[in-house]
Amino acid sequence: MPLEIVTIPCLSDNYAFLAHDAASGNTALIDAPEAAPILAQLDQRGWTLSHVLLTHHHFDHVDGLPGILEKHPAKIIGAAADAHRLPPLDQQVSEGDTFELGGETVQVLDVSGHTVGHIAFYMPQSAVVFTADSLMALGCGRLFEGTAPQMWDSLSKLAALPDDTLVCSGHEYTQSNAKFALTVDPDNAALRDRAADIDRVRAAGEPTVPSSLALEKATNPFLRAADPAIQAHLGMSGAEPAAVFAEIRARKDRF
Repeated sequence: MPLEIVTIPCLSDNYAFLAHDAASGNTALIDAPEAAPILAQLDQRGWTLSHVLLTHHHFDHVDGLPGILEKHPAKIIGAAADAHRLPPLDQQVSEGDTFELGGETVQVLDVSGHTVGHIAFYMPQSAVVFTADSLMALGCGRLFEGTAPQMWDSLSKLAALPDDTLVCSGHEYTQSNAKFALTVDPDNAALRDRAADIDRVRAAGEPTVPSSLALEKATNPFLRAADPAIQAHLGMSGAEPAAVFAEIRARKDRF
């Protein structure tokens, strides 16, 4: 059976996620922005935390961990390349590594760009990937440490996953991302429809995360740097996609 995924709003615009395997009772937390809402969800559902999966070291993804571990001692898994900046890890992982969560095999993807050492966790049996601040709903993370070609490679790796993959990303930035996306891909009917739907969802106070990879590939300009319409709109027809991506990211930084 696929894992049960719970989206937990944290801080002002972060998301954490629980991934629960009913057969084994194993429950993983992906990122720990703050303790209280995560502990409340675990208590409400009667789940005991078995694993914590950390995507990267930024404070808004790890600062809730001490309070959580006080009540739920769990195995902490994070990137070997980021271990010097993460809380103490029980297991260090790298690109291509796998580990078990209940009956599910978790694959580790290096998605550096936002930070160097950022990882994503892909669970193919449940068709879900936890991307944090790499691939986001209608966006991607700022390039605080990595380069544009590095981030383009990371996003391309994620885009190669099956279209039915659920993308669990780390922030509620989707409405502002949609406004920007329309400036570089204005003739995309699917994007216009999605932007209108996002406005309705947010007006109702509901999250726009997770999203489907198919929808991201159809509407997220950061995955569409090879698209002729976007290249033409940017005056970059025929350019290398990594260069087009760099221009899109630079425009978003100024938006």
